Amino acid sequence: MVNSALSKPLNLSPELEAVIGKGPLPRTEVVKKLWAYIKQHNLQNPKNKRNILADEKLKSVFGKNEVTMFEMTKLVSAHLK
Repeated sequence: MVNSALSKPLNLSPELEAVIGKGPLPRTEVVKKLWAYIKQHNLQNPKNKRNILADEKLKSVFGKNEVTMFEMTKLVSAHLK
């Protein structure tokens, strides 16, 4: 059974839309698109792949320069309604 909370389209903040495009999108799709963006722009910390180095766009979503994968999920939740 699919968790409906995860597949329900959510509205994105303007900051998040600047990174992954227009919503509404389900949370699973948001995370998938974020990872695509991170890989495309080579933003994983080379010394610790679990950490993401924020560029200007991601900094406006995360509020800081570097976050862990787990932190990222929590910080992105604030940009979903």
